[in-house]
Amino acid sequence: MKIGILTGGGDCPGLNGTLRAVVRRSARYGHEVNGIIDGWKGLLEERYMPLTVEGTSGILSIGGTIIGSSRTNPLREAGNKEKLVRHFKKTGFDALVAIGGEDTLGVASKLHQEEGIPLIGVPKTIDNDLSATDFTFGFDTAVNVAMESVDRLQTTTASHHRVMVVEVMGRYAGWIAFYCGVISSADVTLVPEKPFDMDDVLRYVKSAYLRKHYAMVVVAEGVKFPETHAEVWKDVRLDEFGHAILGGVGDVLARWIEKESGIQARSVTLGHTLRGGSPTAFDRMLATRFGVAAADLVDHRDWGKMVALKGNTIVSVPLAEAVATLKTVPPELFEVAETFFG
Repeated sequence: MKIGILTGGGDCPGLNGTLRAVVRRSARYGHEVNGIIDGWKGLLEERYMPLTVEGTSGILSIGGTIIGSSRTNPLREAGNKEKLVRHFKKTGFDALVAIGGEDTLGVASKLHQEEGIPLIGVPKTIDNDLSATDFTFGFDTAVNVAMESVDRLQTTTASHHRVMVVEVMGRYAGWIAFYCGVISSADVTLVPEKPFDMDDVLRYVKSAYLRKHYAMVVVAEGVKFPETHAEVWKDVRLDEFGHAILGGVGDVLARWIEKESGIQARSVTLGHTLRGGSPTAFDRMLATRFGVAAADLVDHRDWGKMVALKGNTIVSVPLAEAVATLKTVPPELFEVAETFFG
C-alpha cells in the first residue's frame, strides 16, 4: 500500500518518534510511506515527501516534526473538503494516517465518515485532553519542562521574597497546570475547569507568604477570570478553528496580586517552551508504540480507528468516539492540588 501521513495542529515532542515507527513497521509489511508537509495544508497544496527507513533514522530523540505542521482548518472554506478528497485520490494513497489533537482528528473523522477516506488516527497533544486515551505523547515532556522551570523559579522567588505567577498552556483542560502545581509544590493552582474567587487566591498567597516569605502560583492560560476581573479577555484574536489565541493571564494576575497585597509579584509565561525539545523516555516509548499500532491497523485495513493507551495496553477505538468529548480534570482529582493551597 501507499500510505500518506501528516502531523497537524501544535507540534510536540514525540511526533518524530511516531513517524519513525510507522515507517519502520510499514516497511516490514512492504508498504510505502509519504509525508504530507505541514498537515492538512500540505494535502490542499499537494506537497509531499517520501519517508524512508534511512531518512527517519536518528529522529526519535528530536522534538518537533520533520514533515512540518500547521493549524490549518481545511474545512473552513467551501469546496476544500472535495479538494482534499480529490488530492488524496490523485496521489494514489491507499490510506491516510493523521497524527493530531481534537481539531486535526476531528477533520479526519469527518473525512472518513462523510467521504469514506481510509483513515487511522494517532492522538498527540501536550494538553492530554483526548477522552479515549489515558495519555497522549507530548504531555509527559511538557509536564517535566514545566516542573523543572517552576523548580528553578522557586529559588529566585524565595531569594527575593516575591510572588511568582507561572502561566502554562491549557485552553480548556488544565492537566499541565494540575500536574505541575502538585509536583512543584505550588501554593495556588488555577485551571479552566474550576471557577475561582479572586479573594481566595489572595488569601492563599498571603498565607503562603506569611509562612515562608514567598509564594508560587501556577495558572493555565485558559482560566476564566470572574466577570469583575475580565479585562484579560479584551481584544482576543481567534485561530482558524475559532479558538482564542491565549496568553497573558499570568501577567494580569501578577499585577493584580501585587496591587492588592503590596507584595512584589512577577510572572513568567512558559508558553511554547513546553512544546519544544527532546521527548522524555515515557513519550518516546508511547509515540513508538502508537506508531507501530497505527501501521498495524493500516495493514489490517481497520479504518476509522484511533490508537489509544488504556492502562499499559495499546488499543484501538472508533475515531468519532475519540473526538466526541474532551477529557478534563475532574473535581475529585483537583482536590489533590487544593490540599496544598496556601
